[in-house]
Amino acid sequence: MHRHGSGALLAATWEDGKLLESDHPRMKVTLPVDEDGFLGRQCPSPDCRRYFKITPGTGLTGDNLPCHCPYCGHVDDAGDFHTEVQVEYVKALAVNLFERELLEKLKSMEFEHKPRPGTFGIGISLKVTGRPDPVYMYSEKDLETVVVCNLCTLRYAIYGVFAFCPDCGSHNSFRILAKSLEVAGRKVALAGSIEDAELSDHIVGDALGNAVAAFDGFGREVLRVWGGRQMPPKELSVKFQNLEGARQSVQKEVGIDIATTGTAEEWEFLCRCFQKRHLLAHKLGVVDEDYVKKAKDPEAVLGRNILVTKEEVTRLLEVLSRFGSTLSILAGAPPQSPPFQ
Repeated sequence: MHRHGSGALLAATWEDGKLLESDHPRMKVTLPVDEDGFLGRQCPSPDCRRYFKITPGTGLTGDNLPCHCPYCGHVDDAGDFHTEVQVEYVKALAVNLFERELLEKLKSMEFEHKPRPGTFGIGISLKVTGRPDPVYMYSEKDLETVVVCNLCTLRYAIYGVFAFCPDCGSHNSFRILAKSLEVAGRKVALAGSIEDAELSDHIVGDALGNAVAAFDGFGREVLRVWGGRQMPPKELSVKFQNLEGARQSVQKEVGIDIATTGTAEEWEFLCRCFQKRHLLAHKLGVVDEDYVKKAKDPEAVLGRNILVTKEEVTRLLEVLSRFGSTLSILAGAPPQSPPFQ
């Protein structure tokens, strides 16, 4: 049985005219999914309370499995992740059912005694009128990103990009990085099919910038997750656009040297590509003294445009994917195969 099925149990009792929750199931209600097959969920943690959606029938199967908040990572019983509007909807259904059954019982007691001759023309009757309170349908919210977990196949939707899988709890940071690098690879391929050399070079440079930005966002998120799992939690501010600086920070805070994922030559290559991105973003691609000092680029000439080739960016994507696969372990992810081999 899929533990995120659309059925929801409501246990109800009455006290002083109010419907209260009880520990004993009394009725089963099927919560509707939206037009895309999603069912709304809400984190029960008072420090979070953020909204997300899942597709019932996908993901893990089994009974009494926990649910993970995709934003804060809070773990609790799946039944505790109902949204506030869902609870009100189920309560309204329970009230409607109670009123409907009450009206039916009262109507069964209806009677009419017509006046009889010689009794002063007096008759008596009981007539029951009224109808149950209506139950209004609710709608789920629109979210920004749809994710399919590559480990348990749960389909879910969130605000933002990065998240824990509500089913298996794995973090999607490496998957997001892989998708971004894949898009950058398609840009490189597109550049190779364009005859306009200036436009082609611009697309290649843009692909390099996208790859560096993706790795920067990925690295920051991985360290955020890692820091949140420490006791006490740590808030790390590491900018991976400055790759050598990030290496030193990670080595100091986490105790690992990210450069050892590859060879010394590969690390030097990555740092050079990241420096090229800095030139493209802030110097219109013109080589300055800082680049000459840091990049160790034998082809660089001070004051001239930097050279970025399709082959260079293609190799960058492959190396970044391997480094990212190793770094993703800090977010609690199992070792994953890089998308570029």
